[in-house]
Amino acid sequence: MARIAVGLEYDGSAYAGWQVQPGAPSVQALAEQALARVAAAPVALVCAGRTDAGVHALGQVAHFDSEAQRAPRSWVLGANSELPPDVSLSWAQPVPEHFHARFSAETRTYRYLILNRSVRSALQARRAAWIHRPLDVAAMSAAAAHLTGEHDFSAFRAAQCQAKSPVRRLLRLEVARRAEFVVIEAEANAFLHHMVRNLAGLLIAVGRGDTPPARAASILAGRDRTRAPATAPPWGLYFAAVRYPAAFGLPPRPPPGVLPADRL
Repeated sequence: MARIAVGLEYDGSAYAGWQVQPGAPSVQALAEQALARVAAAPVALVCAGRTDAGVHALGQVAHFDSEAQRAPRSWVLGANSELPPDVSLSWAQPVPEHFHARFSAETRTYRYLILNRSVRSALQARRAAWIHRPLDVAAMSAAAAHLTGEHDFSAFRAAQCQAKSPVRRLLRLEVARRAEFVVIEAEANAFLHHMVRNLAGLLIAVGRGDTPPARAASILAGRDRTRAPATAPPWGLYFAAVRYPAAFGLPPRPPPGVLPADRL
């Protein structure tokens, strides 16, 4: 029995999320069905991080066990021939049996993409959040500086979050403007349910001038979700990358410039 790690990209617009759900289309179900065709046997995928309905991925990672002997290229090309255009495997690689896509991860990175211009875009309708008012990136960055480090992020977790502890270590929370886009990138050891979208909601409110940057610190310290601005919509969110110990030799994270907008 061999363990195989795979990288996946997907546009989550048409799916109820990563996880298999009764009566709803999911990325996991499609990927398992495609890999099962290649393996000629059932395949069960374990992912690095579940994504919600409408959320996309540039660098999702998953693993599965199989007795089938296939070259990495065969796993990728075979699965992609079975997958719809909005889901694809980007790589496959044998890994040791102690590798675990979720528990072996050191950090995860999400990107939130905002189209910041006066008119909406047809092409970016489900690939970026649209904010027509000009965003103050300097103010957003000042607010983000209050949120990095290890904290209780209860103010930024969804009510249905099932994590045992609200404490997370947010290593980076960066905001940058790229032409008509504003990009928020967050890297942490792990994230709470809706944490990135809630952080993005706060930063957007700051960028629009609805709340001062310093209020980010008081919202964090208050640990009260009801005091924070609204959750940002899912279609701006991308699961960008997962970092693993170098000993596993997995492909590196996508470079910072690789965004959906860059690929149009």
